[in-house]
Amino acid sequence: MNIPVLTIASGNPKKISEISDMLDVLSLKVKKQPEYLKVEETGKTYFENAFLKARAASLETKTWALADDSGLEVDFLDGRPGIYSARYAKTNIEKLKKLIKELSDTPYRSAKFISCMVLCDPEGNLVKDSTGICWGEILREPEYPNGEFESIFWVKEANCVYGKLNQSQLSKLGSRGKAAKNIAPFLKKEIGL
Repeated sequence: MNIPVLTIASGNPKKISEISDMLDVLSLKVKKQPEYLKVEETGKTYFENAFLKARAASLETKTWALADDSGLEVDFLDGRPGIYSARYAKTNIEKLKKLIKELSDTPYRSAKFISCMVLCDPEGNLVKDSTGICWGEILREPEYPNGEFESIFWVKEANCVYGKLNQSQLSKLGSRGKAAKNIAPFLKKEIGL
């Protein structure tokens, strides 16, 4: 029996590992997109960016492809940085400094991580999309050094920052985990697992 191949449309090793772990229960061969494949995120929404990446990966590899676009939305900042989270500043340290400065001393620190996943068939057709949200709040300083937004985003249900969630918590509470959980049944049905 041939094991279906699913390409994760990302060059980010952390994201590939996280999504692979979430889909581990499915009998799939998961691989990352080709190193040379670069997709410009020109969409105006998480969905549009995820679709651009999934479609490009599926057409290039002739396999099923799954892409994700994620961002941090801070209520006090009217949803910024949002889809521009990766481009909010040049480095992670600069991103955190900018976020802390913009929030200043406000007590209104509610925020959410949003992840949109898109599944495309080997011909590049959209099969399913799913969005997951993780609610939390922004701390006044990072919980640990050299982190990303995950080091400053407090998840109340887990009593820790997003970056310290274990795999089980990421699958249950994380934005990517929630999106993956919603898309998994379609993967099973469409790929024929």
